[in-house]
Amino acid sequence: MWYYNPEHPLRRLFAGLTEQAFIESLGMGDPPLVDYLSELLSRFTHLDSVFRLRDTKGKRLEEVADMLLEAQALPAEGRTCREVHRHIGDFTLFWTGVYPEALKRIQSTLRKDHFIDYCEQGKRSYYIASTYEDDPYREEAPVLRRLSDHFEICAFGLGQVRREWEKITPTPGTKPLA
Repeated sequence: MWYYNPEHPLRRLFAGLTEQAFIESLGMGDPPLVDYLSELLSRFTHLDSVFRLRDTKGKRLEEVADMLLEAQALPAEGRTCREVHRHIGDFTLFWTGVYPEALKRIQSTLRKDHFIDYCEQGKRSYYIASTYEDDPYREEAPVLRRLSDHFEICAFGLGQVRREWEKITPTPGTKPLA
């Protein structure tokens, strides 16, 4: 997919904005973390990626509570459990950092996620995913651990990235990013 291509213009835009927010503004000189976050933004431009988890019947999982139930039904060892927890971390970080105003709807009293603290659950899920340290996860595990440890500052930084992309004036004839 295009978002894995580091040369794609939108991927480069997210990389530049993320680098500026985290390295220059926040002083977080952590290139692997910055790369992970810019790739997260690129992946989550597609709703299919945001809501990629499905239940056993193929129904899209839209609430963290349902994702957690799905993770509990999986064997603790193995790629699938790790991937579910990594996705929960990504999902909670994305909504908390990029679109915090959506949390009122996502966590309304009519939804199961009303009882979920997205920051705490995101930290917990990234931590669980980071415990898978063998190949092929060896390089990503420390990044996931840092996302767990610094979840709030990463959410803040992603909010800064959004504010910067909203300032971009579109070229005549193109659609704005936000």
